[in-house]
Amino acid sequence: MSSAAAATPQRAPARPFYFNTSAHLLRITTYRADTLAELLDALRECPEDSIFQHTFRTLQEHHFIREGFSNDFAHWVLSACNEPKLAERLASVDVREFTSVAELRERFVQIVDSYLQPSPGTAQRPAEETFYFCASDIVIMPTSFVANTMQEFAEGLRHVSVHSIHHHFIEARLRLKLMSNDFSQWLHEDVGLTEPARALNRIDIYTATLEDVRRQMVRIVERALT
Repeated sequence: MSSAAAATPQRAPARPFYFNTSAHLLRITTYRADTLAELLDALRECPEDSIFQHTFRTLQEHHFIREGFSNDFAHWVLSACNEPKLAERLASVDVREFTSVAELRERFVQIVDSYLQPSPGTAQRPAEETFYFCASDIVIMPTSFVANTMQEFAEGLRHVSVHSIHHHFIEARLRLKLMSNDFSQWLHEDVGLTEPARALNRIDIYTATLEDVRRQMVRIVERALT
């Protein structure tokens, strides 16, 4: 029996994949920063959904930008505080390495704290504009796309909104508490396609727009169908 024939039974999913999407209702919190010292204090105390908003959500809001900083903290530190070295350190934080917002928060706190300790004057210098900590309430909604086969899965990937792509591919890490995503989990656990699942998970979300991410996913799934 050929390897292709042996793999065919695995491509009948054990369960359908339901494509969902999410809407975010933005709100401004009581936390703000006019200096780097105040940013550090707010990072320690602000609600977790504020950390989520300025990191995971930033990737969705600016998904069409190929270059630039990957989170709002880094952008503000550069544009309002003129601290490029700190901004680069903050921008180097990869949200894919975290499965909890608490761990992500602690990483930002460590970076800012270690940068400010040798230079207390920098910590108190007024920024050119205030950083307002925002947060969002998430509402998860179903879409009309359900995949009972790999062909339907590929079709769903082609047509769902980028908000659905973000929901399943980026936000899912916090929900799953795994360094993975909903698409890869389904391919691995319910279809038995481990290599395509790994290939999806390796897609770089920082050097590609969400539309680019979608196209890469479709190519990986199409190759798995041949």
